[in-house]
Amino acid sequence: MSHRLPRSAHTEKPWRIHEIAPDFQVLDVWAFPAPGAGPDDFPIALAELRAGDGPSTASAPVRFLFAARRRLGALLGWDEPGAGLGARVRSLRDRLPDDLCQEPTGSAMPNTPFTTVYELHDESAFELANETVHGVAHFGWGATRDGYELRMAVLVKPNGLFGRLYLTGIEPFRLLIVYPAMMRRWDRAWRQHDSVGHVESARETGEAR
Repeated sequence: MSHRLPRSAHTEKPWRIHEIAPDFQVLDVWAFPAPGAGPDDFPIALAELRAGDGPSTASAPVRFLFAARRRLGALLGWDEPGAGLGARVRSLRDRLPDDLCQEPTGSAMPNTPFTTVYELHDESAFELANETVHGVAHFGWGATRDGYELRMAVLVKPNGLFGRLYLTGIEPFRLLIVYPAMMRRWDRAWRQHDSVGHVESARETGEAR
């Protein structure tokens, strides 16, 4: 089952994000177990997670929270272009070392306000910025006893006192509604993916015979 991890589960790994965003604080770290996965399945796991994050698959409470946040942001101007990347804050893409500059960057993450910072074979990072915070969603791929797991770390740089108060205010909603719903969607999606993989493997084995 998906579960929360201590911050050290992210900070002690040699992820490239550490050299790019050392001034960001780690807010949350979560594990998405992927039993049966292999070392090259990071893109598959990330695609499964993205596929489950659309508005059509979110629970009613999560849809309500995001709708309320959009309305509030529109009312108070939190999400105006002048509060985002390249305006209020510089994109982390401007900090990338030469080797990461060759990777695809700047593309939008479907169904989210995030854009790509970099993508590698075992980790990737996406960012957003508004009037409250400059945030990063970092994903890493790590081995476990049962296969692999996708680890998601949320890194933030609040916009002053207002940003810190905002993050404190939304913490109960984030921990009690948003993340648990995300975990449930992932667990269902990976079980389905894993069962399809076993069926295909059995079919291939039968055809080989």
